[in-house]
Amino acid sequence: MQEKLDEYILSHISPEDDYLYRLYRATQINLLRPRMASGHLQGQLLRMLCQMIRPQRVLEIGTYSGYSALSMASGMGEDTELVTFEINDEQEDFTRPWLEGSPFPPKINMVVGDIFSILPQMEGKFDLVFIDANKRQYCEYLDLVLPHLNSGAYIIADNTLWDGHVVDPAYDNDPQTKGVRTFNDRIATDPQFEKIILPLRDGLTIVRWLK
Repeated sequence: MQEKLDEYILSHISPEDDYLYRLYRATQINLLRPRMASGHLQGQLLRMLCQMIRPQRVLEIGTYSGYSALSMASGMGEDTELVTFEINDEQEDFTRPWLEGSPFPPKINMVVGDIFSILPQMEGKFDLVFIDANKRQYCEYLDLVLPHLNSGAYIIADNTLWDGHVVDPAYDNDPQTKGVRTFNDRIATDPQFEKIILPLRDGLTIVRWLK
């Protein structure tokens, strides 16, 4: 039933951009763990969120093949910037050409390296942050980015249901599950955040910073 519903949903939303379609196909063929790519459904949501929020600067933590970055870029306007961090330098040869060859408007800056040492040295603030990297460090990413956010900025965190493991006692000692649970609990109990979790794919949390 779920597979049929997924097919139904995909057949009733806006079609995938051809450039993103080709990137997704290349990801499936050439990369390990292609499931990490956002895909059309989540990508379309990210695109529309950017169209609604209209961010001038976007920060992404976890580039992988670039699908989510380009989905957001497709919903951004001229004279905007998207900065995406990737810790795995082996990913750069595949991803950078797709980002730099993109037909979408924003200036896309792929930074390869440790965001914890690089971001504090960067100037300017962000209107939207997309977190999709090491699940063990989600709370650390949150602490890192807060000083770099404009008032009313949005934070989007991927995989926050973690394949259902967040409610499965069998994963109580799993470090990634514990990282996601801790992040979810913190967001849920902190009054400076307005938040919602969407059961989309592996869970997507949308947070508005109320400062």
